[in-house]
Amino acid sequence: MNNRKKSWILCRIPLPLLFIIGLFFVIGLFVLSMSSVDPTLKFLVKSDASEIIRKQDFHGLGTGNKCATVEEMGEMFRRGYIEESMRVREIIRAHFENNGVARVRQFTPQQFCSHGFVLGKASEAGLGNELYKILTASALSVMLNRSLIIGQTRGAYPFADYVSYSNFSFTLKEVKHLWRKNGCLTKYGRHLTMRIDDFLKPRHTDVLCGNWKIWEEPIIWFQNTTDAVAAQFFLKNIHHEMRDVASSLFGKPEDIHYRANVFGELMKILISPSKEIDSAVNWALDGKEDPDITLHMRMMMNRSPSAKEAALVCIRKAIHNLQLPSKPRVVLVSDTPSLLAEIALSLAESAEVLYFDYENYNGYIASNANKSNNLNFRVKDWGPAPRWVAFVDFFLASRAKHTIISGAHRRVGTTYVQLIAALAAAYRLDENFSIITFLSSFQSNLLSGGLSNQIGWGHVWNRFAGPLSCHDQPNQCALTPLLPPAWWDGFWQSPIPRDVRKMEVYGIKLNDFGSFDSSHLNEFCSSRKRKLATVQFI
Repeated sequence: MNNRKKSWILCRIPLPLLFIIGLFFVIGLFVLSMSSVDPTLKFLVKSDASEIIRKQDFHGLGTGNKCATVEEMGEMFRRGYIEESMRVREIIRAHFENNGVARVRQFTPQQFCSHGFVLGKASEAGLGNELYKILTASALSVMLNRSLIIGQTRGAYPFADYVSYSNFSFTLKEVKHLWRKNGCLTKYGRHLTMRIDDFLKPRHTDVLCGNWKIWEEPIIWFQNTTDAVAAQFFLKNIHHEMRDVASSLFGKPEDIHYRANVFGELMKILISPSKEIDSAVNWALDGKEDPDITLHMRMMMNRSPSAKEAALVCIRKAIHNLQLPSKPRVVLVSDTPSLLAEIALSLAESAEVLYFDYENYNGYIASNANKSNNLNFRVKDWGPAPRWVAFVDFFLASRAKHTIISGAHRRVGTTYVQLIAALAAAYRLDENFSIITFLSSFQSNLLSGGLSNQIGWGHVWNRFAGPLSCHDQPNQCALTPLLPPAWWDGFWQSPIPRDVRKMEVYGIKLNDFGSFDSSHLNEFCSSRKRKLATVQFI
């Protein structure tokens, strides 16, 4: 074909068609150029294409980085939690109004005998772990539309001397009484049976394999749920009914930057300090306003200078960011009381510092001189102070108006301080939608291997502890999620080898970046032998 004929053909092609051809040519070049992107970044995209655009907004992404510091990881939590928390608050409120004691007592015999319950039972061990047992049961009662039972020991609620419980929950004793009164067995042939599922028995638990919505047993007890993880396992349950009710509370696991303060909202409606503990909190406040900032130091009887210095830098940053017209009030909480005076002295020029001086408190505290106060074998874990001091510290710390900071010798963001931050955030949401900022303070020696030392599932940064966490980081003061994630679907999340092995026993075969093939879980669920554990009360 000669040149003249070619030009004649081009002249006959409409201009809009030429524009479309050119556009496709440019797109093709762009796609080819993308093939040079670092292939490791492809593994970071764990959700659908719509998520990719959303995640590009986060600091540190799209820069070619193959790992992130804790501060870079924390940037995704900057947007806050107000909208989702208000939505979940309404779900929780409506649930307990519809399934609380006052309404369920008025059910007809037929209604009551077909009603379901979830048991939350705690011992008097570590406050954070034990509270999570009750809160997980509360969340499960919302998901399954059942009433909540809080278990008692010898007629007393857990921590009954220090914690007051709202009137939304039943006792097992009352449920038994109403079961007989309504003739559930004699009229309807329905035994009062409890089904037990133990989260710490991965080969037998139905947390991922069972459709709990259709279980017929009147009472369900989900055992050993000592952190924020267990309740969120339902987000990956093989039954869509369970995934749907779990995500209505906890959000989608890939949207870790857009989730509600679930456990804080549950605490706000269910628990409060006892009168004695509340009096001690007010004594510590000395009639003044609530503190602006809380610093919690989990030191386990260690006096690490590096941990203290990192926390001081973090708290000074928080003070600077608040830009308050007067000296901020800072409350200090620690399992190592001797550290408090040192930190208070270091902050004296920049803040008004207070802490609960239990040795000089003369108020009455029930059980002050007996049972759980002198558990010497737990001194390293809980500290030398009497047991009740942890409850005063907890409710005092949760009165903070702006910021909660977690520092530690080793364990940053433990269950105790997670729940302090969550409760503080729930309290402040009532005040013109104020936001609590939750910060984690890491000294550099804790980050020599990245976050790999944060191995406990109860630690807030555990799901970020894998190969995407940079080694040899300097001190970090990082934004921290109020709801610790249970999965590895978000950016910069990756598992440590220990958790890869642990999850495989649950039927989840994780790759190095936290993704897994759901077909393997389906095969696991269909092939395993089911072991049903029940207790019959009536």
